Amino acid sequence: MVSEKDALVAAAVFVFVLISHGEGIIGGREAEPHSRPYMASIQVPEGENMKHECGGFVIADQWVMTAVHCLPTGPNGRKVVLGVHSLSEPEETKQTFDILELYNHPNFSESNYDNDIALIKLDRPFNISEAVKAVEYLRADGTNPGTDAKVDTAGWGSLDNLGSRPDKLKEVVVEVVSSTRCRRSDYFGRKFTDNMICAHKVCPDPCDQPYKKEDSCDGDSGGPLLYNGIAVGITSNGGKKCGQIKKPGIYTIISHYTEWIDNTMALQPAATQDQSS
Repeated sequence: MVSEKDALVAAAVFVFVLISHGEGIIGGREAEPHSRPYMASIQVPEGENMKHECGGFVIADQWVMTAVHCLPTGPNGRKVVLGVHSLSEPEETKQTFDILELYNHPNFSESNYDNDIALIKLDRPFNISEAVKAVEYLRADGTNPGTDAKVDTAGWGSLDNLGSRPDKLKEVVVEVVSSTRCRRSDYFGRKFTDNMICAHKVCPDPCDQPYKKEDSCDGDSGGPLLYNGIAVGITSNGGKKCGQIKKPGIYTIISHYTEWIDNTMALQPAATQDQSS
């Protein structure tokens, strides 16, 4: 018969295993403060305070790119904070903005998160500093990273599937998974479209050995996927749990939306997207 003490020890060991093998941006590292000056924290009111909800990134004066699913109820009191490293500490580098306009891609699909790209126009231009700068993004004539290419992403998202969140920005290097693999029925099947890249810490197929799980997770959505310092994707979706072998992180391919981005930032939103742009 198991004693109460033994039961408590077993429970503690179980919790430790869960935490030590947690998934999300783990195995990554804390970013050097303000080494990614384009990062944005989209925050939602929670009582008298603001809470980090999603990521985003600065692409031009007064403009932040993110994912449609990050703002399910529209601006609704949300704010965008730039120049952030620690979410909780009072940093002189921080600049806080209201959302003047939110532009969601008109062809966004809730069923599989296709066309998961949105643009936020801030209520005023930001002040350029060492902690706040725009990042270049890949346009239609650029070349996206191929299979096995090393790409990187960052965010304040969950450290594990228990929902614990970091206070300081984390970053991780992952690898692009082939589109063919991500279209397999045991991965994402038909939900995976030509507008998506999937990436994570790759384990050989078949994967029958322990490996260090590295992935983006809840709260990282809207942040950038970068290849050689250029934003090529937007953190979008993946599995219900982060870090699963057959459910890599999914990222929206930015270069497929050049025309829509240009039209939107010119305040002439396109009614539909030309997939060839």
